[in-house]
Amino acid sequence: MSELPVWLVDDDPGVRESLTQWLELSDLAVRAFDSAEAALAELATGADCGVLISDVKMPGLDGLALLRQVQASDAGLPVMLITGHGDVPMAVEAMREGAWDFIEKPFEPERLEERVRRALERRQLHHENDRLRQALRQGDLAARLLGESPGIRRLRDQIGNLASTRANVVVHGETGSGKEVVARCLHDFGTACQAPFVALNCGAIAPDLIESELFGHEKGAFTGALESRIGKLEHASGGTLFLDEIESMPLSAQVKLLRALQEGEISRLGSNAVIRLDLRVVAATKVDLLDMAAQGEFREDLYYRLAIAELAIPPLRERREDIGLLFMHFCRQAAEVHQRPPRDPDGELIAALGQHAWPGNLRELRNVATRFTLGLDVPQLAEPTSDSEGSLSEQVAAFESALLRAALARHRGNIQAVLDELELPRRTLNQKMQKYGLRREAFL
Repeated sequence: MSELPVWLVDDDPGVRESLTQWLELSDLAVRAFDSAEAALAELATGADCGVLISDVKMPGLDGLALLRQVQASDAGLPVMLITGHGDVPMAVEAMREGAWDFIEKPFEPERLEERVRRALERRQLHHENDRLRQALRQGDLAARLLGESPGIRRLRDQIGNLASTRANVVVHGETGSGKEVVARCLHDFGTACQAPFVALNCGAIAPDLIESELFGHEKGAFTGALESRIGKLEHASGGTLFLDEIESMPLSAQVKLLRALQEGEISRLGSNAVIRLDLRVVAATKVDLLDMAAQGEFREDLYYRLAIAELAIPPLRERREDIGLLFMHFCRQAAEVHQRPPRDPDGELIAALGQHAWPGNLRELRNVATRFTLGLDVPQLAEPTSDSEGSLSEQVAAFESALLRAALARHRGNIQAVLDELELPRRTLNQKMQKYGLRREAFL
């Protein structure tokens, strides 16, 4: 039978039974409903439907009303309407509303089957295109946000879900955890990816200059304003404004930023001309903004304007299973940038990397990888933190997992090369990769 079922909606039990039997004899899976309301309730659960066939004249919700509701919830679902009234204006209206087909009773069953199969082909093609687009997006995200730990997988899923929206986002993360990378992913995988991505570090701008940076100014607006200049908000319009260290923004600038976001417009300093804005703001912070708001150091209303959605980047110490992969990635990058041959870390270094506390997160790991690639002394790695301690078997497993990750990263997922290097039977390697949640695709 077809992978996607045909849904049949008709209040007449005789029609439902005869059509169901005919379609099933044609090797099609069928689900029958006696009302539009029943079909909509099932559709709302996310149940699979390949094509929906409905009678037009039914008590309660009729076929046209059902069509409209289906179009609102799943525009890609083909809807075929059946009527015995020969109503031409109704057929025209149904097609205008987005009906896939309109069949008048009486009809030949073979004709219905032919049209149903065409509709199923379209639905399956639509599903396959969606799946491919999602796979490409997730694949690209996996190349930008490396790692297979649960936290980083969840973060990729959240970015994939939010990127296509225009909702403002607050990104939480420790120093060096990759907050700007996350912001750029939200922009690059969104619908406005061709528009500007504009970054401003609020902590790097003098308090008396930040309003000029945000809103721009006209010539002569203040001492030293020798030329007119557009601000970051205006520059980012149509795209994304990334405000790093948002907690450092002075309260006076917070008030004006809030008003600009609420009204969707600004005026440059020294000008009365109104400039319309259309942008998404991604703000990054390493502190709890609500705690700051409780102490009067950050505007609570601005927080709620910015935090339509929130993302948390796990620190490196909470994703130790990704450290070997990330280290090899940074080593390859450093080798390309500095035109040096790649170096392979030994087991002792890999074990030390996995035990380190990484207070500087990815930035610190990149620094260590660069020094290692250049043949410089690697800084003394700190003693293991308490969360990395455990029984002998746990520490051996952590060491074994780190070695496997390093080998897979070093050989870019080439299983045969890993087998040769580690002198392991293929079955043993497969078992260990399954044990530690390692997937070859993550290292390609």
